[in-house]
This record gives sequence, C-alpha cells and structure tokens, in this order.
Amino acid sequence: MKVKDILAQKGSRVITIEKDISVLDAMKIFPANRVGSLIVVDKHNEILGIIAARDVLMAVINHLDQIKTMAVEEIMTTNLIIGTEEDSIEYLQAIMTENRIRHIPILEGRKLKGLISIGDVVKALMTEKDVENRYLKDYIADKYPG
Repeated sequence: MKVKDILAQKGSRVITIEKDISVLDAMKIFPANRVGSLIVVDKHNEILGIIAARDVLMAVINHLDQIKTMAVEEIMTTNLIIGTEEDSIEYLQAIMTENRIRHIPILEGRKLKGLISIGDVVKALMTEKDVENRYLKDYIADKYPG
C-alpha cells in the first residue's frame, strides 16, 4: 500500500497557518479542526515548517510568561521530513518511528498534497493485514474454486 492510497481515502485537506500567528491563536486551531499538527506557510503558500501540539506544550512549559505574544515561527520545526505519494506505508512507518515524529507532510515537487499521521499509517497497515488474513482463511477453508 502506498501513501496515495491513504490520501485517496482520507482526503488531502491540510490545515495551514502563517508564521506570524500567535502560539495562543494556533492552540485554538488544533481542537477546532481535530488535528495534531499544523503546516506553517508563507503568504505565497510555500511551506516553512510544522507545528505540533507537543511543540505548543513545550512552549507553554518553557515560556509561559511570553506565550500570549510568542509567534509560531519561534517554536515551529523547520527541518522537515517529508514524504511522497509513491512512498510505501511501511517506509513511512519506519521513518516516523526512527525520527519519533507523528506527522509527515506529503509533497509533489513543492506542492503540498496532504499530511499523513502515524494513526493513518497504523489504520492502513491494520486494514491491509485484516484483508490478507481474511483471504488466507478463505483459502484454507477451500472457499475458492479450482
């Protein structure tokens, strides 16, 4: 299974914010959209970074006094690990596990095609294994002609 299969089922909607939005305002966007990360873009929609809920939590812990005025660009991750639509789910799982990240932006060239979470990966892998298991059980039970 490939990333494009997940995006075909999940959709390619990605919540983006600009770098000068306050961390406090960004905090409101997470629960309103039921997402765990936000892609940070410039005025031309070029990707600058990513901010995850954990980044916000660490900012609150480390900079509580400044959190109301702190901009997202001060805490966003700029060294992004990205994926493509042709990447396998197993590859994404390995990259996410090795780098301890939960979200990977999916790009085609410089165009944002979607965002894959570790939850999306686990769900896809479980579905794939369930289907394979069902086929094997049917084969063993001699449900196929021939």
